[in-house]
Amino acid sequence: MKAPRIPAATGRSATRDRPRDELVRALGRELGALLSASRALTTRSAANFHPELAPAAFHIAWWLHSFGPAKSSRLALEVGMDRSATSRLTAQMVKLELLAASPDPDDGRGVVLKLTAKGESRVASASTRKAQVFNERLADWSEADLAAFAALLHRFNDHRDLPVA
Repeated sequence: MKAPRIPAATGRSATRDRPRDELVRALGRELGALLSASRALTTRSAANFHPELAPAAFHIAWWLHSFGPAKSSRLALEVGMDRSATSRLTAQMVKLELLAASPDPDDGRGVVLKLTAKGESRVASASTRKAQVFNERLADWSEADLAAFAALLHRFNDHRDLPVA
């Protein structure tokens, strides 16, 4: 079932016809649908990354691919996982030769994790498949629509002015 089209609220008549709280609820529904679709796509990408690993392993690998080597504690923080779960997953990934562990040069007791060439290749392959799906959804969008959507999402996601909860 295709979601109903939500008209842009551009001016006073739009707010008279559709109260702001209804527009906010509609936005919430659409954001929920976006997050659900994103989770499902990420789960499929995770299976492409490595079918024996939990989907959370792909989050770890993607983060390392995007931001570089890190300690397990930093990874846990950055991907929003429990430290013990991160440790278990990264140990599996080391065993599968997707990650390499080396002593932390700043603290010999710590370990820094980084993707191996095999891990990089698998992240790239899974990300390429994910991008193909993404590009298919946007194939008939104009550049103006893409730019407007990106700008509005950036504005929505830019929460520097919001208080920390």
